[in-house]
Amino acid sequence: MGYEHLEVWRGDPLGDPWIDELPSIVDACAGRWSLTLGEPWTNSVASLTMPAERDGEPVVLKIGIPDREGEFEAEALRRHHGDGAVRLLDEDPLHRAMLLERSLPGTPLTHEEPEAALDVVIGLLPRLWIPAPPPFRPLADEVADLTLEMREHWQRTGRTVERRLIDAATEAFETLAPTQGEQVLVNQDLHADNVIAAEREPWLLIDPKPLAGEREFGVASIVRGRELGHSPEAVLRRLDRVTTELGLDRERARLWSMAHTVSWGFDDEGPMREHIEAATWLLDAP
Repeated sequence: MGYEHLEVWRGDPLGDPWIDELPSIVDACAGRWSLTLGEPWTNSVASLTMPAERDGEPVVLKIGIPDREGEFEAEALRRHHGDGAVRLLDEDPLHRAMLLERSLPGTPLTHEEPEAALDVVIGLLPRLWIPAPPPFRPLADEVADLTLEMREHWQRTGRTVERRLIDAATEAFETLAPTQGEQVLVNQDLHADNVIAAEREPWLLIDPKPLAGEREFGVASIVRGRELGHSPEAVLRRLDRVTTELGLDRERARLWSMAHTVSWGFDDEGPMREHIEAATWLLDAP
């Protein structure tokens, strides 16, 4: 079975033991849930995800890398109860393995025209913003870590990103985190590739990265989402639509979107151009 697409984790303290253990985890899950497994999908490197069948029922086996972002993914799906999101059928918490409903045809929302795709997301978000009591990680705790990591990445990559972006993101995080409104279940990676076509509902969320935070933070990933158009006009159009139609504070949403985009704007190769561009447009927006 091919795990080659996950080799990007080689050399990572989390990645090496995870990749080495994957074959035995897959075997254990297949036995536990009586699965017939297909070939893994290769469009995600944060998890091993593969189609499967259980007693003729199409399902999905997902085994996540034990990182901070996906720690409570199963619990988020459990709380959603299939309302706007794929159903959690069972889980193995020890190995961060989940047995999930398989949504067919499974076409990502990115195949839709951008404005129509944004309509879908705006319709889903109020259903996904449910109460978020423990164990979900507070957004304030997450942004403290994001700030430290952002500044470390900036130093490591030669300070090639404008200092004003780093400083603005740091200030935004420090100002916004202690002044949040109502805490709900937000997702720091809700983009159009993580919403797929289904039969039970027209569209369902997959792959949540849950936090407990205010709604204005929960639009950051869709505002910057290059999959729906990458230009100053497209980014600000999404900001204006989601804040107006969902009754959000535009300035807080703008600052959250800018700061989170900067903090997620680095990979092993250095700054991610499109993230840095989107963050700059948001910082300079009226």
